[in-house]
Amino acid sequence: MGEHEVSAKQARKAVFLDRDGVLDALVLNKATNEYEAPHSVGELKLLPMVIPGLKRLQAAGYELFLVSNQPDYAKGKSTLAELKLVHSRFDRLMKDHGVHFRQYYYCFHHPQGVVPRYSYECECRKPKPFFLIKAGEAYGLNLAASWMVGDTDKDVGCGKDAGVNTILVGYKLSVKQRVDSVPDYRAKNLNEAVDIIIKHSKTGG
Repeated sequence: MGEHEVSAKQARKAVFLDRDGVLDALVLNKATNEYEAPHSVGELKLLPMVIPGLKRLQAAGYELFLVSNQPDYAKGKSTLAELKLVHSRFDRLMKDHGVHFRQYYYCFHHPQGVVPRYSYECECRKPKPFFLIKAGEAYGLNLAASWMVGDTDKDVGCGKDAGVNTILVGYKLSVKQRVDSVPDYRAKNLNEAVDIIIKHSKTGG
């Protein structure tokens, strides 16, 4: 092994988290009658026990990464500025509570969008594992010891293609986005997902 190489055992482990439907609540869009990501700061509401759950992961030695598809600007449903304000508010809430995300990864593209610059088949939109692979290389992560936690089939597919453990959260408002994926584990919410991760961390699984 070269002096600059890091063995899988030594490499850091991470938890990759979807945002909407895992960390914060989906919001009813009256124009589409669908539950979607928040489009304004006022619509951003963290789900119960999210902060304690993220702190538990930090205490267990996991690096935190957020990986989120945010196609609503591409679809003409919001402005890019609005989406960035929501992110800024989310980031501030995390920092105010002592939660540190190593990196935020957002995909703002959609292949059926209406904004030309953002409407194409990109490489970073889940279920493609682009951001997880990128983080693994950039931060020296042991992906085999890492986790993806999400509430949709796209999250599970992304995690599996990246070689991480997957947990599917059964958030009630995103049930239409869970059809046929086969996650490694299922949880009712983030708190249960954290229990699973911590248990396997302690047992070396």
